[in-house]
Formats: sequence, C-alpha cells, structure tokens
Amino acid sequence: MADRTVDVVIVGAGLSGINAAYRLQERSPGTTYAVLEARDAIGGTWDLFRYPGVRSDSDIFTLSFPFRPWRGPDSIVDGEQIRDYLHETARESGIEQHIRLSTTVLAADWSPERARWTVTVATGPDTVEETYEARFVFFCSGYYDYDAPYDPGLAGVEDFRGRVVHPQFWPDDLDYAGKRVVVVGSGATAITVVPAMAEQAEHVTMLQRTPTYVVAQPKQDAVGNAIRKVLPPRAGHLAMRTKNTAMQWGFYQACRRLPNQMAGLFRKGAVAAIGSQEIVDAHFTPPYRPWDQRLCISPDGDLFQAIREGSASVVTGHIDRFVENGIRLESGEVVEADVVVTATGLALQLLGGTQISVDGTPVDLAHTYAYRATMLSGIPNLAFCIGYVNLSWTMRSDMTARLVARIVNRLRDTGADTVTPVIEGTPESRPLFDMDSGYIRRGAHLQPRSTGDYPWSMRQNVVVDAWATNRADLDDGLVWTRSARTQDRTEVGA
Repeated sequence: MADRTVDVVIVGAGLSGINAAYRLQERSPGTTYAVLEARDAIGGTWDLFRYPGVRSDSDIFTLSFPFRPWRGPDSIVDGEQIRDYLHETARESGIEQHIRLSTTVLAADWSPERARWTVTVATGPDTVEETYEARFVFFCSGYYDYDAPYDPGLAGVEDFRGRVVHPQFWPDDLDYAGKRVVVVGSGATAITVVPAMAEQAEHVTMLQRTPTYVVAQPKQDAVGNAIRKVLPPRAGHLAMRTKNTAMQWGFYQACRRLPNQMAGLFRKGAVAAIGSQEIVDAHFTPPYRPWDQRLCISPDGDLFQAIREGSASVVTGHIDRFVENGIRLESGEVVEADVVVTATGLALQLLGGTQISVDGTPVDLAHTYAYRATMLSGIPNLAFCIGYVNLSWTMRSDMTARLVARIVNRLRDTGADTVTPVIEGTPESRPLFDMDSGYIRRGAHLQPRSTGDYPWSMRQNVVVDAWATNRADLDDGLVWTRSARTQDRTEVGA
C-alpha cells in the first residue's frame, strides 16, 4: 500500500494531467503524487481519437505547454504529433514514472476524521479493485464521456447495408477508398473528417441539421516562424503564445460585440474560398451569432477546397431514418452512402464519471458551486480541471494547475489538512459552461453552478480570468481547518 499512499492523486494523463504533474513538481517540490490513467497509454483525447485528419482545432502554440516550447513548423498540427509531444514531455520531465496506466478511478470518498481521500480503482485487464489514499485529489479527466459518445437515436440503422462508424471509436480496418461516405454532423470533428476522407473516397457528403461558422486559417504561421528564427526557443514560444492569445481574445471579443459585421466577414471568406454564394448561403450561414456556438477552423481552407473541387459537398436537412442505401431526410431526399460516419458529438461527463462522496454520502455535482472553476463547494481537498471553450484548452488548464499548486503548498505550510470552498446563501447562478453548443446544452443539468462574480465565476475571458485567478486571495471563499486528529498529534508532539 505504500506506493498507493500519496499527497496528491491526479486523475488522467492527458494534456491537463501532465500539466498538473509538472506544476506540482515545479512549485511544490517534495509533494508525492500518482497519475491514474484509465487507458493503456497516455495522451487522453489525443490517444483516443484516431479518425482521419484528427488535429488540433486551435493553434499549437497556445495548446502546448508554456514550459515546453513547440518546435515544429506548423501552427495547426495533427493528433499524432500532439501525442508524441505529450509522451516526450512526460518522459523528459520525469512524470512518466508516476503514471499508472490501465487504472480506472471508480469512486472517491473523503473521511473528515482522517482528512484523507480513499480512491477506489480498477486496474489491469482483470479489473482488480485497489485503493489509493491521498490528502488531495485533482481530476484532470476532461469533460466528456470517453466510453459513450452522444447517440441521437437515428432510426433504421439496422436497415442500412453499409457500415456505420463513430469517430470516437474509429476502426482500424475501415476501407473507404472509392466509396460514398456521408458524415453526419457539422462540428469540429466533421469539419476535420470530411476533407481528410475526400482524398480517397469516391465522394463525401457532410449532412448537417444546422450550419456552422467555418473559418479558414493558415496551417503555418509565417509571422510566428519568423519570430522563432530570431529568438531562443523559450522566448520564441512565449512570444508566439502571447501573440496568439491576444489575437484569439480580440477575435472572440469582436465576434461578441460586432456579430453582424463578423458574420459578414466569415461569409465573404467562405464565398471566396468555395466560389459560390448559393452554397455558402444555404450551408454556411448559421441562424445564430458567431461564438454562440464554437467556431470551426479549416486549416488552409481544406474543407472549402474539397467542396470547390467536387470531392465533397454539403446537405442541410433533418434526418428521417436510415434506409438500405443511405439516409432519408424528412424532405424525402435520400443521401446515398456506403459508409456513414456519425460525428454527432460528445456526451458531457465531469470527473470521469467517478462517484464522489463525503463521509460516505454521495455528492451531486449539479448542486455545487464552482470555486474559480477549480474546486467545488462543500467538497474538501478536491480540484478539477477544465479548459476554455473559446480558446485553447491549455490556456485555462495551466492556470488551474498553478492555482492548485498554491493551495497544496498552503495546506503543507500552515499545518492545515482540509480546505473547503464555502459559498454563502444561494445566489443567482447558471451552468458553469455558458454556451449553446449541443453537448453543453444537453449536459447543463449535470454541471456545477457558476455566478457572475469571482470567486464563483469563470468568464471564458482569459484576460479577466488570469487576473482574478493568478492573484486569488485564498481566504476568499475557502475555509482552512485542522482535523481533531491532526491537533491531537500536534499536542502529543509538543
């Protein structure tokens, strides 16, 4: 049990988990920790998704870690490169030796008497149950269900004579060369899959219910590469990260404050890329404002190019059901297919689906308030990590990792053994994620609550959040205590 008793248990070995481990090593030296990863390899999302063309949907300089420069030439990079980067970071930083693979966290129970978490896991192919003990638990497991994507319940799948696949479980043996492919969906995954599959398929049709804003972005950042040629790696990386963060923040603010003008610019760009006003008006003109839902990036305009060349097309309509030779729409039109890719979205899941309890009493996360989008009211010594939905994930996850390291240090330095977020009253609130994207809207009832004011807010604004989080008063909203057991030990020692 000795190697399963640590100061901090980190759940998840993807971007957030590796980030969290690095910041603990850097800012809280001497803290013991274990990283528990359910999969048999590190990488999280970037190990799970293996569909054609899988890539970052934001620039790599803001997605990668601020402490480890990205050295490749591209700004938008493929999933394999990101996976390699994570492996190299874990190995070079000494994090790899703390990672326990094939270790699924099932439950975590807090003992007020012992001021410890008991974390129950299932390990190995035989799912043997074991327990870890920790002073602090940090969930870096993302916010969607790795095992069960969203299922829209499309009727008649059993009647279809072709093959149906989901991007979250891409089969190694899928041969789509020379075949008709229909990709159901219009989010980031569909925008990626369509041009990638169009390179080999006879034709790819993106079948969407509602259009999405799609913006072409160069795969390489010419200005950024020039900057990196004249600066040392770390300085060049920081300069790129700062530049791109400022640009993305400004871009988002422009979309929210000047939605009609920005929508007009997106339309103009799409028309120029595709060469058809009719196609853009029918299939790339959403009925909502920019950033009411997440925008999609098309590297070098690859989606627009595939449509212009005729290897891909878009159909907008509501699905009735599958039929033998494809998908029938409510209009009666049949979109013929040999392969259907259901890029229908994610299913929201917080804390990796772990059953959380305090002194044996289960906790409903939807009845908690999120302290600085990092801890949950009424739950001691537990943190979670989420990223931005309007900016690269790592911009927020690194902020959270640094805050958690501060909290862990204060527990150690003050002799306290318990820190609990406590909110007074029941203020007006909203779900933590405030965006109209399908998977967020479907999971609104599962989310912790957020208010309009710090420390119980997350603004989706990196400038405001960074100011509030990096300078957080750890006595504002947090209650620090010592258990009776700790006090007894102190008195005996005295």
